[in-house]
Amino acid sequence: MAITLLCPKLTCRAMLRVPESVRGKRVRCPECGTALMVPLKTGPTRQQASQTPKSKSPQ
Repeated sequence: MAITLLCPKLTCRAMLRVPESVRGKRVRCPECGTALMVPLKTGPTRQQASQTPKSKSPQ
């Protein structure tokens, strides 16, 4: 499954699709040439995070 990234350069903002095999490596945006790091692992989505029960803090 491909990973979709957004170029961090504000004047470019191209959408990049890279293979899973490049996780943890640097890639270059084909539009502007800016180097960016592909994350090793993505965090939970907003929907998953909102469904996670939060522990109550002791008072």
